[in-house]
Amino acid sequence: MNTIFVIALLGIVGALALAGRAMLRDGRDGQPKTNRMVRALALRVALSVALFLFILISYKLGWIQPTGIPVGS
Repeated sequence: MNTIFVIALLGIVGALALAGRAMLRDGRDGQPKTNRMVRALALRVALSVALFLFILISYKLGWIQPTGIPVGS
């Protein structure tokens, strides 16, 4: 289960890096701007929502359990 979370988080960070790269490279040297940054950010949002829904579904199905931090003594 932890592997899935790590892979999803790496995908989210990778999509953010692609958006940053597209932001820095598009429109340079007189070239027209493309929509690569928009697509990369949309992918990042979709991956984030999918990860959130996966966590909720995993909790409801009992695949993951909250550990919590004990409050008080």
